[in-house]
Amino acid sequence: MGSSSSSRTDAQDAPRQQPEKNICVIGAGPSGLGAVKIIKDAPEFKAGKWAVTAFEAREKLGGVWNPAPADVDPPLTALYDSLTTNTPHPLMSYTSYPFPPETPLYPPAGVVLTYLQDYAKEFDLLPHIRFNTAVLSAHWNAAVQRWDVVVQGEEHLQFDLILVANGHYRVPRIPDTKGLDAWRSQGKVTHSVWYRRPEDYTGKLLVVGGGYSGMDVASETRPFATGVIHSITGAAPEDHDGGKFKKRGRVVEYLNAAEGKVVFEDGTTESGIDHVVLATGYQFNFPFLSSPEVESALPPQIPPFPEVLYNSTYHIFPLGKHLFPLVTSYPPSSIAFLGLPLRVAPLPLTEIQTQVALKVFADPSSLDLAREADALRARYDAFRTSLASKTASLNPSAASDPASEARALEVAIADAWFRFGFTEQFDYRDELYEFVGTAYRVPTWERELFEEKDLLREKCRELDRRGLAAEWLRGVGAGTDPVQEWADFMWKVLKEAPAGPDSE
Repeated sequence: MGSSSSSRTDAQDAPRQQPEKNICVIGAGPSGLGAVKIIKDAPEFKAGKWAVTAFEAREKLGGVWNPAPADVDPPLTALYDSLTTNTPHPLMSYTSYPFPPETPLYPPAGVVLTYLQDYAKEFDLLPHIRFNTAVLSAHWNAAVQRWDVVVQGEEHLQFDLILVANGHYRVPRIPDTKGLDAWRSQGKVTHSVWYRRPEDYTGKLLVVGGGYSGMDVASETRPFATGVIHSITGAAPEDHDGGKFKKRGRVVEYLNAAEGKVVFEDGTTESGIDHVVLATGYQFNFPFLSSPEVESALPPQIPPFPEVLYNSTYHIFPLGKHLFPLVTSYPPSSIAFLGLPLRVAPLPLTEIQTQVALKVFADPSSLDLAREADALRARYDAFRTSLASKTASLNPSAASDPASEARALEVAIADAWFRFGFTEQFDYRDELYEFVGTAYRVPTWERELFEEKDLLREKCRELDRRGLAAEWLRGVGAGTDPVQEWADFMWKVLKEAPAGPDSE
């Protein structure tokens, strides 16, 4: 635990020698738990040289998987009642702790929460977590070369390393579509972060967003709503169930709210919409980090690199290895942001990211700052080239305003920054494995199965619909090589399970 200006002492730490370095983990969700476990595995921790404290604002662990009612703004979690994982658990679990045998490949939220609780118990993580203790602020103290951290109760602590693991599925992103604010002011719009049960949505519903949440909301509300329109950028118009369910492209304008009328990107309109659910993603939000360490704004165009770290809410920039601030006002080795990449298997990524953070913390010279800057510049240039024409087509009105056009492109780059493709996430993990000096690489079967996860999900749902899931799962993962058993099982489902209506 960090040194404190308060008089609080911890009797259980008394017999141990005073640690040389104190590590702060912010959050006890999936990423924070993985980080604490990896720290405990480190030889420096075992030798008593390092100590770790995780701070969790809520009453128990689990992060987004810890349910809560949608009664605050924003809700404490985006978890809705029917949520299951969108990645099969053999691909998303901690590498040191598989899910129990016979667990459905796409387990419901309650099963995931139990898994996280069991993981914390198995590796004795709870003594290192302080619950109901939000981190209020963190500022670099150059005089002592440590972070001054203030937590709930105005307790002042100091830490040598901060691992930021507070998640990014709470603060909703509201698009700036023309006319939307008027609809919101009349109570006709909510974000999917407030979604809990489909029966709460009747009338004619517009669901905006093509991600997993958008697909779930559009699908689940169909039996209860008088009509559902699912808006997905670039989608071709489709009508199903005699027009009760429709797919349309991007909404470009919300017209008269009383009439419930909107315009789509192809110029077509829909009227009579009673409510809109925005499944439009979330903002990166770190309320405990502020100026001068982090500026809340879109970073300026590079080159040159900014001298401070920016949180655009779409991305954090500039970060070496998607982890370390490439700034000079505090050591890049003194803070790391875990779990920022999107569309990835988060738990194994957290494990290796924490190992990398600890290596750089122990040996700051291992991080080649010039090489990391070159990699960032190359990534930025590649996005700038690939997104320029797309951004112009989506924002034709900006063409006559160079400043607006430039900003739209920078926002597009920021939005794409952490959206990893199927191959990219595994290449990134392998680069991190190489950096820490381990021979392990992501196996080919894991890469291949991740690309098939949506089809695999539908086939698992079809097994459920037919009442066959338990029979197929019987005994899987209970043998001497559970990893291989689960891999073989996933291939079996893909090749032999019956296809559902959405797979045809």
